Amino acid sequence: MSVALVREYRGDIEECVHYGHICGVDDRGKIVYSAGNPEAVSFLRSSAKPFQAIPVVRHGADEHFGLTDEEAAIMMGSHRAEPFHVAVLESMLRKTGLSEEQLICHPTYPLSVYATEALLRDQKPKRSIYHNCSGKHLGILALCKAMGYPMDSYGSPEHPAQREILDTLAELAEVPPESIGLGTDGCGFPVFALSLHALAVAFLKLACPDLIAKPDLREAVVKIASRMNAHSEMVAGTDRICSSLLLDSNIVAKGGAKGVYGFSLRRERLAFSLKVEDGSEDEWPLIVASILEQIGYGNQETIDRMYELAPLEIRNDNRLVIGHNKPVFTLHSNI
Repeated sequence: MSVALVREYRGDIEECVHYGHICGVDDRGKIVYSAGNPEAVSFLRSSAKPFQAIPVVRHGADEHFGLTDEEAAIMMGSHRAEPFHVAVLESMLRKTGLSEEQLICHPTYPLSVYATEALLRDQKPKRSIYHNCSGKHLGILALCKAMGYPMDSYGSPEHPAQREILDTLAELAEVPPESIGLGTDGCGFPVFALSLHALAVAFLKLACPDLIAKPDLREAVVKIASRMNAHSEMVAGTDRICSSLLLDSNIVAKGGAKGVYGFSLRRERLAFSLKVEDGSEDEWPLIVASILEQIGYGNQETIDRMYELAPLEIRNDNRLVIGHNKPVFTLHSNI
């Protein structure tokens, strides 16, 4: 059963409640923190991107085409197509010899309002590389080109790259591949459904790669996680929670659509996954900040950045304080 995670008040009257679930695991994969149902199942959406990038790095396609760490980092990103994102994506196209027309993600305008406004002022058209998943797609296409895989069916669940992604995720989440639910994501890729427990176990490996037995898989995970931290702006963008959390070198984090989020802590050897049931992402920073506070996390700057992204005070268009947000969940500890 879900629990209230965040309550919103206008004046002193409750206006909105966001329910959901949280799971926290230790380095044995044991559930040590929870709120709601830690076994609740959710589609991972874009929180799967670090795992989807693993075959690209594992087979050396990034090095084959001479991608920089910055360019490789956007493969794990849900970018906003800000100008610095577009510059990196266009560089990837040149280096790989891929064409934008090979991307199955639909042409769109950027998620960044400011980037879209600039394009509309200049009467520029929609492009596939503006899609927030285009970095992931370019990564898989680069893998296909390097490995000699079919290019036109790269988004099919039966494609060898997609089968390897599924098997890799299953291995890191410590579940059978056949137990992972499948759907189709907005960008056209297969999307995976896992319990929050299994998702947290998978995220744990991003922060604690020593738990991965296979050397080549472990090495790929180390590269992916370090690139996410070193080039956090590529994983999301300006004033976004993923980029803000990744500024903390102790944290690996990635969110997905419809309220699912995962993050892990290197020193503490803990990982958390959460799901906001109504699909809202606005509450993520408040929930993550409260989790970090409740476990006694030592980096106050990281917590402060979360509250900067989602202030406790609610202000109206005139910047007047007219209400407040309140994280209301209590983590149940099994330590």
